[in-house]
Amino acid sequence: MAKGTRRNHSAAFKAKVALEAIAGEKPLGELAQQYEVHPNQITTWKRQLIESAAGVFGKSSSRDQGAEVKALQAKIGQLTMENDFLESALTKAGRLSAKR
Repeated sequence: MAKGTRRNHSAAFKAKVALEAIAGEKPLGELAQQYEVHPNQITTWKRQLIESAAGVFGKSSSRDQGAEVKALQAKIGQLTMENDFLESALTKAGRLSAKR
């Protein structure tokens, strides 16, 4: 039995199908037949669209995300320095072996 190739649908296609399913103008089986996808797949896309719809209207902006990224990078730098300091202190005290 030969394996079939997996179809990858674009985000625009998924959104279009999910929106039509939410509108409810056609039954799910009819949409599945029209777009040649399984009805369960349409249900999954519909659920994902509904769950992520609130994010479209959220107050999060790219500026907020940029500030968060900078804060996280600063924290990473601080923790790296602390690890280096502790490693050198333990090495000097003879508590850390040369092998890791």
